[in-house]
Amino acid sequence: MIRRAILVGLIALALPAHAQSVKLRAHEIDALLSGNTAIGKWDGTPYRQYFDADGTTIYAQEGARSARGEWRIDAEKDEYQSIWPRDADWEGWFVMEWAGTFYWVSKKTPPTPFELVEGEQLVTP
Repeated sequence: MIRRAILVGLIALALPAHAQSVKLRAHEIDALLSGNTAIGKWDGTPYRQYFDADGTTIYAQEGARSARGEWRIDAEKDEYQSIWPRDADWEGWFVMEWAGTFYWVSKKTPPTPFELVEGEQLVTP
């Protein structure tokens, strides 16, 4: 019984150290996004977003018109930022990685998982 309690305690201590989330730095976000496509669900709706190296981005959801915006990296804040035609200001997001999955993180929304595919892949193969 004591051995089992000690084993459970050791496992509990080891798990948080192994499965920690990591906030990506500016250069890592740029390398991750530039020239690639993020795939995920936003408010339950599947989306794809391409990040061109020239600073333009295209957001596509099934059943809706694609939107074209701009993106950049704020090196001081270590965050991805985007602005869309109807926006007045740039909106910033942290990019986190936890257990091999990437997440968009902001003060307004819960962490939202996404995966990345190489190149422009706005259309489902």
